[in-house]
Amino acid sequence: MLRSIQLGAALSACALGLASWSIETDHSTEHTHGLFEIREEARRFISHENARGDQQWEVLEPNLKTLVPRCAVPLETQWTPKSLGRSKPSVMVICTVAVPNSVMKRWDVHVPVKQEPNPTKAATDPASP
Repeated sequence: MLRSIQLGAALSACALGLASWSIETDHSTEHTHGLFEIREEARRFISHENARGDQQWEVLEPNLKTLVPRCAVPLETQWTPKSLGRSKPSVMVICTVAVPNSVMKRWDVHVPVKQEPNPTKAATDPASP
């Protein structure tokens, strides 16, 4: 009986910890690169893309299960190549040199994006409501 109470208490504590965690609080540490910074890099890339053309994109959240080592060099970004087989558009945030670790020397995280309607185009399109 005591073990089931302890297990219940431990699970409740874990659930509370996960409930207070969000991408907004997942910042880089000495050993890991935070999803907040990864998403912000994708947002910078999309901001430049939106300024260039007719299509407007919104950055969504990267997979919250992603855990990568801290990057030792500035992050790079590009559109995820179609050849990688992803079904929806995404921005690839790339680390070419991770801090020394036993898991990976480099990494990339795919941050999904969705296309937004272009308000300027919609205002001039007679077919739009």
